[in-house]
Amino acid sequence: MAYDLVIKNGWVVDGSGLPRYRADVGVRDGRIATIGRIRESAREVIDAEGRVVSPGFVDGHTHMDAQVFWDPLGTSSCWHGITSVVMGNCGFTLAPCAKADRNLVIRNLQRAEDISAEAMEAGIEWTWTTYAQFLDTLESLPKGINYSGYMGHSALRTYVMGERAFDQVATEDDLKAMEKELRSALTAGAMGFTTSRSSSHETPDRRPVASRVAAWDEVRRLVGAMGDMNAGIFEIAGESVDRELGHPGLKDYQCRLRDLAVETGRPVTFGLFSRKDAPDIWRTYAALLDETAAAGGRMFAQVHSRWLSAILSFKTQLPFDRLPVWKDLRALPLAEQKQRLRDPELRRRLVEAARERDNRKAIGTEARPPIYDWIFVMDTVEGPHRSVAEAAKQRGVDPVEAMIDVALEKDFDVFFLQPIANENQDHALELIKHPRTVVTFSDSGAHVSQLMDASLQTHLLSHWVRAKQALTLEAAVRMLTFDTATHWGFADRGLVREGFAADLVVFDPETIGPEMPEVVNDLPAGAKRLTQRARGIAATVVNGEVLLRDGKHTGALPGRLLRGPLARSA
Repeated sequence: MAYDLVIKNGWVVDGSGLPRYRADVGVRDGRIATIGRIRESAREVIDAEGRVVSPGFVDGHTHMDAQVFWDPLGTSSCWHGITSVVMGNCGFTLAPCAKADRNLVIRNLQRAEDISAEAMEAGIEWTWTTYAQFLDTLESLPKGINYSGYMGHSALRTYVMGERAFDQVATEDDLKAMEKELRSALTAGAMGFTTSRSSSHETPDRRPVASRVAAWDEVRRLVGAMGDMNAGIFEIAGESVDRELGHPGLKDYQCRLRDLAVETGRPVTFGLFSRKDAPDIWRTYAALLDETAAAGGRMFAQVHSRWLSAILSFKTQLPFDRLPVWKDLRALPLAEQKQRLRDPELRRRLVEAARERDNRKAIGTEARPPIYDWIFVMDTVEGPHRSVAEAAKQRGVDPVEAMIDVALEKDFDVFFLQPIANENQDHALELIKHPRTVVTFSDSGAHVSQLMDASLQTHLLSHWVRAKQALTLEAAVRMLTFDTATHWGFADRGLVREGFAADLVVFDPETIGPEMPEVVNDLPAGAKRLTQRARGIAATVVNGEVLLRDGKHTGALPGRLLRGPLARSA
């Protein structure tokens, strides 16, 4: 019998964690039909000699809700072997919301997630009001990869409460209306419900995003509605009680999370990082995962594979952008900035001005005030990276002047890394290996000019497997495939198994890894973003069709909307 696609001669790392084996993989009608020695013909053949054949990678933490409207491929994620993503994290979604009120959800997204309001206005054709209608719109869009989505609390609040959502507690009528829309969304295929209570999430006018105004009882009520329906995951960007040692609210917050998981029976998930300013607080959250399980609740943490870093450059953001002298310079076109930076008197004034402190609080992945021992020159993607302080000492100049010199020498094609979490990589590895964590936190689609973590999956394979040999290839692939697919309930993905959806990645374990980031102006209305490609991936297959060969689009758009469990069972 003929196949649509056969991947021949590869080493199958099937996602289960079991040892690799050599086999062909045959695909028919979008699903894996045969694994073994295939002699029959196929419409398309991929020779995987010397390469690994694995399930497609699943990313459970993205913000591609807006991007999917103007970027069918799902870049940069698709370049790194991602075949399925979960959108709508941290309470930020485009629905429910009528077109006339779209400024409310755009306000929530604009600064908190660094998504250009102009890009959203230019790039999104608003055709929905309810979340169920939004899912129908997503289903109709051309897609390269698979998308699923949560219902976001900020959008839900503004849908029901309008402007009151930004400064008032919900009334009983408000809560009933929110419950009704959430139940409708879950029935239509939402993956669950998300919220943010993090001080990192503000509107452009520096007010809390809508979800942060909600009382905890409102959160309990809405997660309780999911409990009543026995469906949905609850994801939270947590209260900012873990940024300093001895915070009086930490234990209370953790107890509320534990109790919510136990009371409702719904899985609770959140991001978990180590931080140098509070280096052991992550261990209290790791203990919370086990404590919740012992009490009968379900809870897992989402972790990263490297430093979580703001990416700085003259083409995007610098720690000095709002300071006197710098502010005027940075308003100029890049070519003129390069010219002005060669003026010794201006450089002297810039160095002096950089000693002042920016009084505006940096949120999310906005550039922090500089500590030059903790800003690194990104000479290569792999590292090790020398600090700006080291570069300045080598040159015998002020650190600010060193940053200017390095940038000019590279014609501004250079980045500086400013880690804001996971500074201790020993701790990062402990988190990766914890049995109740999952490696996924790319934030793809958000922080588009500040962050580039769509490559965290290829970094896991290049750094922790190949360079450090801290993980086996089989264990790392399981983390990126079966573990993530299972946590988010994608029952027919995440394994190379007969009958499973044919989402597959063919890669060279000796070369797979991220390339250097780039700055491009390819968003609607010409807005800028960071992108990053990968090396060592020969092919990415989505629902049985080859999406990418050697990183180049084949023209196929085989991605699908993956609806949640209630819609699937219906």
